[in-house]
Amino acid sequence: MRSGNPALSENTFLDLGSGTVVRGDAGAMTLNGTVNKTALLLVLCLTGALFSWSQFSSAMAAGNPGAIMPYVWGGAIGGFVVALITIFKKEWAMFTAPVYAVLEGLFLGAASAMFELRYPGIVLQAVGLTFGTLAALLLAYRSGLIKATENFKLGVVAATGGIALLYLAQLGMNLFGFHGMSFINGSSTIGILFSVGVVIVAALNLVLDFDFIEQGVEQGAPKYMEWYAAFGLLVTLVWLYLEILRLLGKLQSRN
Repeated sequence: MRSGNPALSENTFLDLGSGTVVRGDAGAMTLNGTVNKTALLLVLCLTGALFSWSQFSSAMAAGNPGAIMPYVWGGAIGGFVVALITIFKKEWAMFTAPVYAVLEGLFLGAASAMFELRYPGIVLQAVGLTFGTLAALLLAYRSGLIKATENFKLGVVAATGGIALLYLAQLGMNLFGFHGMSFINGSSTIGILFSVGVVIVAALNLVLDFDFIEQGVEQGAPKYMEWYAAFGLLVTLVWLYLEILRLLGKLQSRN
């Protein structure tokens, strides 16, 4: 039950005290319940995104683009904090997951509006590619075309960890005034190939998440894990969307 998604680690469905799968008294986790809660979180995320998008439009019309920054930083930092709380307090997921969805929506809406201002039409393309990838990989997983074998999981987890380390290293270098690894944000051929690789890894994490959720359902995880599993899937989708948006931005900047 390994996943590259930090929200869905191999111990997520395990009781830390006994090391055995937990079965909730109020009912077990179901696939339909997880799907419904994922859909609800996506609606909440979209609602937050539409709100901050509209605020960005108002700020631009008023000639005050800086007014949107509270939504960018508030959504990003607030979403990160709530995500950490959710990971460490899984039983709170039914309360924290919706909050995370709204906060990430605020961040995504503002960030997307900035990209759209610079590259008209890019957001619709990114949204279409994100959900197209989700649908294609879900179909491939359900049909057995892609199987989450142990080696497959190890490869995806290793690649995800490597990407995370690169991003952290770049952030640390920027904080101290160094500007190495420009390919991460640059639109050079190497930069574009890097983004393509990151998008592929992010997409493959969806396969691991599908398998992880399926295992949780089969092993009778407690009912609140439907919220937690939906939250974990949303984390991957947000990452995939942002990486696709960055890749499209790099491609369009070369035109």
